[in-house]
Amino acid sequence: MLNYGNDNKKAVKAKLDAQKIAFAPMMFQAAKTLRDLGILNYLLKNKKGADLQTVANAIGISVYGAKVLLEAGLSMELVYVENDIYKLTKTGYFIESDELTRVNMDFTHDVNYRGSFYLSDSIKEGRPAGLEVFGNWQSIYEGLSELPEDVKKSWFDFDHYYSDVAFTEVMEILFRNDTNKILDIGGNTGKFAIKCANYNSNNQITIMDLPGQIAVAEKNIAKAGLSDRIKTLKADLLNLSVSFPKAYNIIWMSQFLDCFSKDEILSLLQRAHDALDETGSLYILETYWDRQKYKASTYSLHAISLYFTNMANGNSQMYHSSDMTKLIEKANLKVVNEYDNIGVSHTLFEIKKK
Repeated sequence: MLNYGNDNKKAVKAKLDAQKIAFAPMMFQAAKTLRDLGILNYLLKNKKGADLQTVANAIGISVYGAKVLLEAGLSMELVYVENDIYKLTKTGYFIESDELTRVNMDFTHDVNYRGSFYLSDSIKEGRPAGLEVFGNWQSIYEGLSELPEDVKKSWFDFDHYYSDVAFTEVMEILFRNDTNKILDIGGNTGKFAIKCANYNSNNQITIMDLPGQIAVAEKNIAKAGLSDRIKTLKADLLNLSVSFPKAYNIIWMSQFLDCFSKDEILSLLQRAHDALDETGSLYILETYWDRQKYKASTYSLHAISLYFTNMANGNSQMYHSSDMTKLIEKANLKVVNEYDNIGVSHTLFEIKKK
């Protein structure tokens, strides 16, 4: 049973929040401009603050430009003003200096912003209508290697930020037993496989993914000097006739199942079930919005679901953990261990056959 939130807010605060939503796209651009022009950085370095003229001169813009941006910053609480002197707030500090916030903001701006105009079409038609601003693909994964360089960079920076710390933390869990053969389903650029190979020299890893992702992974694997230990297998995982190869101790899925609908996830789990032997384990690393320690994480994950709806594929999302556990049970599998608070916001499920 789902329970979350309440309606205890006073009307004045509710109306203020409604205006924040109404003007959110414009204020987002103002915040990004304050960051990108260096205004927030200037105030960060000058703790005592500065007046409009000083800020404008330092940044090389008109006083008018500095004025409208900083006044927008007042309402966003990025800055405050005392006796005509503008100073940075804690929120302004995070917009300027926090890596997570920077990655999320760039991902929103470069990957999602233009396409977000078509969200209602995506909802009504069950397809990523916003993706058409970049190309004619059924999913963003088909066109990932062909996206404009700035868009591609923001997409990978976003993807890797969330996974990199988590990958480091799961190594000890994965290799507590005598593991030596790993099947990485949806291995993307090969980061996890390379991490495994460097962590334990006895491992043999196979990455299974779309041809475009495999091409990128193979370059990264060769650069790391690991082509003899990391193999690749090109596959369209949405093709229900594509089975998973057997004889692996571990089947690994990281930030992968959120890219699929529930029906598609069930098919992938059933194929994992068929590939597992009696002692093998399936590991799923995902970010579930109900498992978050902080409201900021839950808010972010709800927003990221809209990326999946409008830009990625039109039918997936950041799931509630019960959505996943029900599908795991339906695939005749069982969760034997759960590890929360992995990396930024992940949960690791260790799964075996029933």
